[in-house]
Amino acid sequence: MRLTWVQPEDLVGHELRQAAEDGRWDLPEVRDIAARWHAAGGQAAPPRAGASPEAPPVRLRRLAEDLLDRLAAIPSPLPEPSGWNEIVAACPAWPARGRADRVPGADPARVLGAWQGRAAGCVLGKPVEKIPREGIREIAEATGNWPIRGWFTARGLPPETARRWPWNRRSAVNSLAENIDGIPEDDDLNFALLALAVLERHGRDFTTGNVAQMWLDELPGGRVFTAERVAYRNLLTGIEPEETATYRNPFREWIGALIRVDVYGWANPGDPATAAEFAWRDARLSHTANGVYGAMFTAAMCARSLDASSVTEVVEAGLSVVPAGSRLAAAVRDAVAVAGAERDFERVVDHLHARHGHLHWVHTINNAALIAAALVHGGGDFTASIAGAVAGGWDTDSAGATVGSIAGALNGGVPGQWSMKDRLTSSITGFDGIALGELARRTRLMAG
Repeated sequence: MRLTWVQPEDLVGHELRQAAEDGRWDLPEVRDIAARWHAAGGQAAPPRAGASPEAPPVRLRRLAEDLLDRLAAIPSPLPEPSGWNEIVAACPAWPARGRADRVPGADPARVLGAWQGRAAGCVLGKPVEKIPREGIREIAEATGNWPIRGWFTARGLPPETARRWPWNRRSAVNSLAENIDGIPEDDDLNFALLALAVLERHGRDFTTGNVAQMWLDELPGGRVFTAERVAYRNLLTGIEPEETATYRNPFREWIGALIRVDVYGWANPGDPATAAEFAWRDARLSHTANGVYGAMFTAAMCARSLDASSVTEVVEAGLSVVPAGSRLAAAVRDAVAVAGAERDFERVVDHLHARHGHLHWVHTINNAALIAAALVHGGGDFTASIAGAVAGGWDTDSAGATVGSIAGALNGGVPGQWSMKDRLTSSITGFDGIALGELARRTRLMAG
């Protein structure tokens, strides 16, 4: 049996790629580890989906475990902190906590719009997850939906296009125009529910340990992925947070933490600093450095989206809680500049893929850049914003969900073509069948 994302022999290649990102690749000891791994027959990447589940030789697994631990002992030369005080110190524009000029509480229409937008953006991206951007465009054009202005559909899709670009098999059954019946279950929505549950159960002083216990209570290990699956495994072996984020975890800068934190922003309307702190407490269970910054960036944007008048204010709030010298800050600033200067969004995405195309499709940095670009180029237009996030072709449902939550909040709702039956399916205890209006009401109760 193969259990992806946790088997040591599958992790070494990912850790070596992480070393190339965080500045360790040119160190002689890292190059030596890479040479040893390849000389022993180790793969640069795990087998493709559907490959034969042959067990590796015991010697290879033991070597992988040893090399992972050796790599972990080699510090990065780049100053990208993960500790709270160090992150704040690295942010020269760190926002003041709270805002004296705002009305206490959040506009109910904006909070509901945020939930509606997150659901709509997620469902739009679900059927084309893992399809590259050229395939997404071909599907949309073949069905008269380019530029994207509505749900994807299999109606009228030529058979050759369907064969060349097959839908995401788990999502197409409930996220195409012809079969959407309410809001289907998705991890991008389940994690929002978990964040709300954490706040309801433990209050605004919740800890990383509270988040860990919530995972163990509500999420089977097979339903979390990449960094979350590694952190989950670490919890089960008795490793304590925040070491759960670093022990044999090459995915610690991938997108998982970014998708978990919208509710922390909505619970802190107009207060990106506190929203970022909440996100940091959650993210450090499974992520470090840019993986944590992505979560803080998103939570801060969600907080500001409840009282801002423009996407510019929102993105600036997000950048204010990201260390200025980090790779994430550089990627977002670049994306914002290009999106603001280029009228054709396809050319914006060309630029992002040229710069970040070497990253995994669920990495934080490329997806955060795409999220920022889609927001800026969309200029507050809900449809253009989520369409841009999905057409970018990386983590389509996650990027669509985050952009949707921000654009939905700014607009105080979503256009009619993106409305679904107000019933959310979830396996999280107490949430199956819940209405978004009820989620919005409970979210507002959590605001400080």
